[in-house]
Amino acid sequence: MQQKPNILWVSFEDCYPYFGCYGDPVAHTPNLDRLAAEGCLWTHAFSTAPVCSPARSAVITGMYPVSIGTHHHRTSTGANYDFPHNYEAVAPHYVKCFPEYLRAAGYYCTNNAKTDYQFAPPVTAWDDCSSRGHWRNRPDPQQPFFAVWNLTQTHESGMWEDKWPDLDVDLDKIEVPPYFPDTPKVRRALARMYANIEANDRRLGEILAELAEDGLAENTVVFIWTDHGPMPRGKRWPYDSGIRSPLIVRWPGVLEPGAVSAQLVSTVDLGPTVLSICGVELPYHLQGQPFLGAKAAPPRQYVFAARDRYDEMYDTTRAVRDQRFKYMRHYHPEEPYMRYNRYRNIHPIMQELWRLHAAGELTGPAAQLMQGQRPAEELYDTAADPHEIHNLAAEPAYADELARLRAALDAWQREVNDLGLIPEDVMVRQMWPDGVQPLTLPPLFLALGGNNFGLADSPDGGEFEGPILLQMQSNTQGASIAYTVEEGDNVHWQLYHEPLRLPTGATQMRAKAIRIGYQESDEVQATFMVR
Repeated sequence: MQQKPNILWVSFEDCYPYFGCYGDPVAHTPNLDRLAAEGCLWTHAFSTAPVCSPARSAVITGMYPVSIGTHHHRTSTGANYDFPHNYEAVAPHYVKCFPEYLRAAGYYCTNNAKTDYQFAPPVTAWDDCSSRGHWRNRPDPQQPFFAVWNLTQTHESGMWEDKWPDLDVDLDKIEVPPYFPDTPKVRRALARMYANIEANDRRLGEILAELAEDGLAENTVVFIWTDHGPMPRGKRWPYDSGIRSPLIVRWPGVLEPGAVSAQLVSTVDLGPTVLSICGVELPYHLQGQPFLGAKAAPPRQYVFAARDRYDEMYDTTRAVRDQRFKYMRHYHPEEPYMRYNRYRNIHPIMQELWRLHAAGELTGPAAQLMQGQRPAEELYDTAADPHEIHNLAAEPAYADELARLRAALDAWQREVNDLGLIPEDVMVRQMWPDGVQPLTLPPLFLALGGNNFGLADSPDGGEFEGPILLQMQSNTQGASIAYTVEEGDNVHWQLYHEPLRLPTGATQMRAKAIRIGYQESDEVQATFMVR
């Protein structure tokens, strides 16, 4: 009987916890609510960045974006964008996509289907990274799995005006945040957000039903999380509306049903927590820390978040939060809060803010959001002021809290070597010398055994007296290697992590190497005949 636990991740993209289980009176989320009743709900989970690709790079690597050069969103220029640089982020050589550690431990790993890591997903990261990804496709039904679904219905773009027909939400029941104008257009946008969450909830119900149908629910740990918040002043800003994440985990027989935890958790902790649950050794370099499993770390005192270039809009803001207080540091207080961002300006709430600001009709926190300058520092008591409206940074009564959080942020920036404090073009020249993407060197084949014990490589294969172990190595520092013995284009690339014992007879071996941010190597092939 299988003993290793399965892991199921379901991410709700761009989603603040507007869920019934979090106390929202408008939300209709029966599957989320049931999952929370069967597991544990965290009230203080936060993302490392309030926008997609930096946040997702932290999740997949267990490293802070500002530490591995993935903090500028986006790094590749598309048809509708004209960004200052076009590159894949090159992470330090020791950084991997953490599913590689699971694959090496025998797990079948699938991602369905969004990546958005600031670098192309290495072929070594997943057994299947596509819209077909599913635990049901694993070759051995007893093989443990790590399966990810990314539900994109709740993405920011789902709140645009062309997505508004057939809304079944009572607009009068919606609570408009105080930093937005209370207009019909704003309420309709919020109604679309609730409808999108409800659609994701239905899809979650279907996935959970498949898990139960396959008899796997009792040995599968289910996670619900998001990359960041959905709306202006949320997405792209390290206020709680931008970085607070729903977090629900159901672990039958381990987590008490209906439990609620106020423990501080960062989304950089998600990967290390999965490794801890699965009994996989945690690499020392990981900056995230497990909050569950055998290797669970002591609770965090602080979580940290960063904002840098988002699309065509350069900025540098850092934030630190404890259980109660939030501190934000603006490196460009001379700039307005709302700099030009074409994609964000499509949002109907953003359009209402600009319309009313131009007419001189904004008042209160909404007007403050549109002002031409910002303070160098912001400090909020999130218990008394959950919307983070009243800046306490200049109030003498909070001087000690301000000094404490300043020091915590300074220490964190030194610890992680905050790359946001150097110009992006300097960083890019180091990653891509002369503007050229580095190329991973192809793997070498080395047959070990018979009359050959690794004194020479075996690039073309050959004939050998068995038994034979086949070793592979790329001379690119930090490269991972994928291999297959299948023919054709549509093959399953396996992760190489230890020498392979070759069977008697002929084996046609194919392999290629990849390091994060590098071009994938050329494929190499060789035939090994073992007698």
